[in-house]
Amino acid sequence: MNPQQAEVIRETKETRITVRVDLSDASTIDVDTGIAFFDHMLTGMAFHGSIGLSVRAEGDLDVEYHHTVEDVGLVFGDALHQVFNQVGSVHRFGHAIIPMDDALGEAVVDVCNRPYLVYNADYPQDYCGRFPVALFREFFWALAVRARINLHLIARYGLNSHHMTEALFKAMGRALSQAYTPKSGGGSTMSTKGTL
Repeated sequence: MNPQQAEVIRETKETRITVRVDLSDASTIDVDTGIAFFDHMLTGMAFHGSIGLSVRAEGDLDVEYHHTVEDVGLVFGDALHQVFNQVGSVHRFGHAIIPMDDALGEAVVDVCNRPYLVYNADYPQDYCGRFPVALFREFFWALAVRARINLHLIARYGLNSHHMTEALFKAMGRALSQAYTPKSGGGSTMSTKGTL
């Protein structure tokens, strides 16, 4: 298998999720979580980050969206960490600032084996359609922890919660793609310690 590809499956009593990631070929982007707005965000992230992404999720949506959104973050994070282990040496850092009409989103990534999330977003509306934007923190936290990355997401400003989240997801896609780009010539991942 191409070291920039990974597939992770997670099954619990609440969700059944399969995520396939391909950081070398973005020709396939196919997302179906059963949550239309979440699908829209993940698709935009993958497209603008040039990330091949397939997500299949079945969850207890009759209870709430929470379990599905969080578990997709866990599985996506596991897939990214698998890619990191397979590639062995990546550029490590990624950064992007993306506008979306009234909104500006910023994402910064450090692939460093030290999970941490900074998430600053003051949404003017609590929902995008039927989707509660508070759930995005759960997704980003799960992603950062399982991928073992520093992930900083800042919605600098915006008047519309849809535009703000879309700018953040697109920026995150670009930042992830930069950070996980293999270093030419191999060698250890950049660190003054000699190891992460």
